[in-house]
Amino acid sequence: MNKGTFQIKALYSTVLMTAASVVLLLGSPAYASTTDSRIESSAKESYIFKRYLNEDAIQVVAKDGIVTLTGTVAEESHKKLADETVASLPGVKSVDNKLMLKDEKTAGSSDALVRERVKLVMLYHRNLSSAKPDIQVKDGVVMVRGEAESKAQIDLATEYIKDVDGVKEVKNEMVVSTAGKTMGQKVEDVGTSIDDASITALVKATLLYHRSTSAIKTKVETVDGMVKLSGTAKNAAEMDLTTKFAKDVHGVKSVVNNMVIEKPVTNNK
Repeated sequence: MNKGTFQIKALYSTVLMTAASVVLLLGSPAYASTTDSRIESSAKESYIFKRYLNEDAIQVVAKDGIVTLTGTVAEESHKKLADETVASLPGVKSVDNKLMLKDEKTAGSSDALVRERVKLVMLYHRNLSSAKPDIQVKDGVVMVRGEAESKAQIDLATEYIKDVDGVKEVKNEMVVSTAGKTMGQKVEDVGTSIDDASITALVKATLLYHRSTSAIKTKVETVDGMVKLSGTAKNAAEMDLTTKFAKDVHGVKSVVNNMVIEKPVTNNK
């Protein structure tokens, strides 16, 4: 065996040993434990958990990338929000959501669910979050009172609330405040950092609660605040709406919409 052949074989053996070591390391309990700990801490430190779910009693336990959520939440929609946030974290393989509603009396009430959706839509959209609404719902009719930053914000609130799934009618009696933040001021402008997992969860929830986009098959990915949408839509109008709603979510810096329009089904006889 010549010297060159020996060196090549020695190098090949070294590469194989290194690769095997990496595989063993990634599969080791110590590595899994580190990843699980990072998942648990990332969930608790996420924008969603600290801002929207801070009053809920949620326990996050990760084992080998499988996350179990236990505890209670104040509102039905918080279950989905916690689930989507955790599922978007790096290293998470699946989520077992065992969260329970704190007050079971409100479970299944259509008006209560509509009120939750309206309240969250007002919070999620940066152009509405500075408003101070009082929201009441009776038989699908939404009554909104309180203060807004401008007439434009009031009109936008009416537009967005009308499109919330379950809303039959909107009566907007908000008034323009003489002081406060300007419309569209971002949460991140006042020093609040929003992580990618939270942004993904917010965008998904927003698209779900809006009637015009709730049935659209949309995949959401976020990297450094830049959101990429993929999936299928029925037409260009649906694609434009997904972009519009996603752009107005807290923390979103830009939106790239890679969705495709479904081809109409034709019956060939």
